[in-house]
Amino acid sequence: MKILLTGGAGYVGSACLRWLLNSGHDPYAFDDLSEGNRDSVPADRLIEGDIQDREALEKAMRDTGAEAVMNFAALASVPDSIRLPELYWRINVFGTKNILDAMMATGVKRILFSSTAATYSFDNEMPLTEEAALVPKVPYGTTKLACEKMIQEYSNAYGLSYAILRYFNAAGADPDGEFGEDRHHETHLIPLILQAAVGKRDKITIFGNDWETRDGTCVRDYVHTSDLAQAHQLAVENMKPGEGEIFNCGSGDGVTVQEVLQACENAVGRTIPSEICGRRPGDPAILIASSQKIKDQLGWEPQFPKIEDIVGSAWRWHERYPHGYKDKETVHSQDT
Repeated sequence: MKILLTGGAGYVGSACLRWLLNSGHDPYAFDDLSEGNRDSVPADRLIEGDIQDREALEKAMRDTGAEAVMNFAALASVPDSIRLPELYWRINVFGTKNILDAMMATGVKRILFSSTAATYSFDNEMPLTEEAALVPKVPYGTTKLACEKMIQEYSNAYGLSYAILRYFNAAGADPDGEFGEDRHHETHLIPLILQAAVGKRDKITIFGNDWETRDGTCVRDYVHTSDLAQAHQLAVENMKPGEGEIFNCGSGDGVTVQEVLQACENAVGRTIPSEICGRRPGDPAILIASSQKIKDQLGWEPQFPKIEDIVGSAWRWHERYPHGYKDKETVHSQDT
């Protein structure tokens, strides 16, 4: 299948592109490289462009003969969304509208949307199912939920097929250690800890140790990017004409921040400096997924369900390329 991945040079998008390519599909990344990395995808698979440019989107869909779109292009920092809601609405919501309108103009009938657990009410009982109440507490979650509703309304009116995947905490790196997480402004826990391990930062900050959890630190559900990529493949291959589904993607196993830190220290083989600060606005105490629906309907089965395996893959990437894709460029230039 010919698939255009908007935001396809980003962390999750590029993992999905590589997975799809290895699975016999014909994927292309459409990315402005504001957060994505050029070297995360093959050069002949990258189309530089901005989702705010509808004409560029239409051209990319026509040039690639796209039969489906996977939309990963979004801003995804909870604290930044609180500070900059206008930016999040413009990029996440209006960018998604441009993608949908470009699909309408070019006859593309399938879309897979990268959503988030932040669409749920954090007052729901854990683990969260797809039927749990949707009451986002931060602009990031609100904009993602708005995109979900827009996709559903386009589907009802224009016959689009869709799948919406609500991620929990995407983590890890390709098992061979060649591709991993490298953002210009990192906010995710595991890479922040491993950056402290390689000396890129002095320490890791833990936001609160007085939560009502087993060790006082927040509990989160981590899912490996290879497992997410498998979920995307299954979802796009099993879309029904004019219909849509929503799936959670998580491990179903909650891990505390302190336990993640311990797993990283075990992988690295030494203590990693850390400090406790106050709670961060917008954080829930516990966030765990039920992914039973995608397992039952699509046969999805995570291959990296344990935090030790996720952290281990991430450490192989950070240890080999402590400065991310800049180091990768240096290594490859020396090889040639």
